[in-house]
Amino acid sequence: RGIVAESVYGVLRQRRSLAWRMGVGEKQWNMLVAGFMLDQDWADKTFVLKWLGNQGAAQALDDLARSADDAPLAVRVNLPDVLAERLLQAYSEEQLLALCTAMNQPAPVDIRVNTLKAERGDIQHMLNDLGLATELTPYAPNGLRRHDRRPLFSLPAFKEGLFEVQDEASQLVGHLVAPKPGERVLDLCAGAGGKTLQLGALMQSKGSLMATDISAHRLEKLTPRMRRAGLSNVRPVAITGMTDAHLKRNKGMFDRILIDAPCSGTGTWRRNPDLKWRVLDLEELNATQGALLEGAVRLLKPQGRLIYATCSILPEENECIIEQFLAHHPDFQLLSAADILAEQGITPPHVGDMLKLDPAQHGTDGFFAAVLQRVAATVEAGNDVV
Repeated sequence: RGIVAESVYGVLRQRRSLAWRMGVGEKQWNMLVAGFMLDQDWADKTFVLKWLGNQGAAQALDDLARSADDAPLAVRVNLPDVLAERLLQAYSEEQLLALCTAMNQPAPVDIRVNTLKAERGDIQHMLNDLGLATELTPYAPNGLRRHDRRPLFSLPAFKEGLFEVQDEASQLVGHLVAPKPGERVLDLCAGAGGKTLQLGALMQSKGSLMATDISAHRLEKLTPRMRRAGLSNVRPVAITGMTDAHLKRNKGMFDRILIDAPCSGTGTWRRNPDLKWRVLDLEELNATQGALLEGAVRLLKPQGRLIYATCSILPEENECIIEQFLAHHPDFQLLSAADILAEQGITPPHVGDMLKLDPAQHGTDGFFAAVLQRVAATVEAGNDVV
């Protein structure tokens, strides 16, 4: 099963360059899987040739030695033409090659130590003693990284809520929210609650943390997770949308709102390489992203903060959304992501006013986040002033 999974994921990552080198079609899956296997040290060439069983296949596999260096850029970076062209508006060819090379490597497994119950050093020693070697994450202060994929979920320490699996980029977004104990915080698109658990720990389980999502099924997974983590300040609430009564009752009440917006998922290609080959409807995604920001404005206190985040590397879902929001909301200002993280002793490179992470520069998933602070003294909504 491991060989099958690794081969399928490998083909999804390298589909275009493999097809180019072998001189076969990009949908000749059996040939591409065979080609990927023969590129690996563990492959049995005799078995693969017997499996395919024809001279044409043998010739295609011999062509694996062909370099893709003279192929079009989109082939070399293993992206559809339209995505490569879109990304070239934000990256140079050299940067895009480095980014996609990193995206085509399997992702490590990052975990976040639950500081309500444990210290990072203690969990590292415990895992190392079990033969599950870890290293400290370079930037996230409560993270550990593993390079093998043996599951951790059966360990007593996991069942006791001492740690959760969470990519380092996602952990850094939680530190960008920087919630304080006693505040009222909203995780607007909470899903199964990975970031919610981190926010609750940063708040020391004090104050109020509402976790909402339009998928009640996904949100149901949060309740046992928060109990395991020892959190008592989290309230999961399934909503129907931004006009839901639960949100209307909390108009102008939150100190900080995290919007982990629905997006293309382009930053997660290391884990989900199939996403590269799906048709994107950016127009619909952008409409949703903008609507979430607009709706969150009504829920924020004076001087409160909106933290907008995506697991996308596309400017259309990131910087463009923030620029449009600021153009229509002069009562908000962009805070420096670098300064907020530096206050916590976190200094990832190449971070400025906005947080932009990628595997080539940071060894994380691709992530974006921006912090927007309301500077007005009051919150106006229709004829009401909160």
